[in-house]
Amino acid sequence: MVAEPSLLNRREALRGALGAGGALLADAGAAPAAQPDPRRASPKRYPMKKSINLWAFPYPDRMTLRECLQLAKDAGFEGIELNYDLDNDLSPKSGPKEYAAIRRLAADIGIAISGVCSFLYWPYSLTSNNAAQRARGLELATKMIEAARDLGTENLLVVPGAVHIPWIKDHDPVPNDVCDRRAKEAIARLLPLAEKAGVYLNIENIFFNGYLMTPAEMNAFVDHFQSKQVRVHFDTGNIMLFQFPEHWVTQLGHRIQNVHLKEFTKKGTDHSLEAFRPLLDGTTNWPAVMEAFDQIGYRGYLTFEYFHPYAHYPEALIWQTSDSLDRILGRK
Repeated sequence: MVAEPSLLNRREALRGALGAGGALLADAGAAPAAQPDPRRASPKRYPMKKSINLWAFPYPDRMTLRECLQLAKDAGFEGIELNYDLDNDLSPKSGPKEYAAIRRLAADIGIAISGVCSFLYWPYSLTSNNAAQRARGLELATKMIEAARDLGTENLLVVPGAVHIPWIKDHDPVPNDVCDRRAKEAIARLLPLAEKAGVYLNIENIFFNGYLMTPAEMNAFVDHFQSKQVRVHFDTGNIMLFQFPEHWVTQLGHRIQNVHLKEFTKKGTDHSLEAFRPLLDGTTNWPAVMEAFDQIGYRGYLTFEYFHPYAHYPEALIWQTSDSLDRILGRK
């Protein structure tokens, strides 16, 4: 049976009317599209990865390494930076077997080891006036390269030297030219091992050490070695006392291999390590910093570094930092 043309037209009209009515009802009940609100988070999403340094955890006094890795994963971090010292899990007491176990543990939990860091560059400075301290520093740095390799990370933070170390009371100041010569000699000694291990020697800007005080000086130091394995570990907070991280980022450019995010306030008068704050509780211009990273094409880890785990409810710092990074990265 073939329907009459007039009947087909009426059916099509009715179907169209019902469809239009349904769409109107759907529109009336739909929530308005959310608009970016810079009061809540960055309106632009950035493709960098979230990481956190182990110093933000109450390790090893109140949490084991396993607990720290799991907490970082649960809080939404993609990576965690581990610290090499004279004791604990990353130290001269450990070797390939122990590091392989830590690597498997991190893989099982589902979190990457974003790099290896150490405070040993200060008591065993690579440019110390004490030859024995320099030798011990070189030995420890060699062990750190091996640890990074065995842990499966390509990033090792390196402090190449210091003119002055304000937190070591009896530190003997090193003349700038001597510091520069010794630092270059030390990195040249470490470089063949790093190249063989596939580990980047990432030179950190410190500022408090009186060495490599400008982007131009850092660039000249890194470029001196003409090796892709010598790069920069850029720290946003370390130069905040007198300078601005967004200026450094664009000048260091492709040399940046890894990053520390440290919050700093220019409002205070305390210029010690106590001047660093939890993320967003300072004067860093995070929108400008993130735009600078994006401009140079940086896509690696942004690692929160902080030295003071909360005395009470220490998990709070980890979750708060994750939330702050989400907002900085435009994930919320």
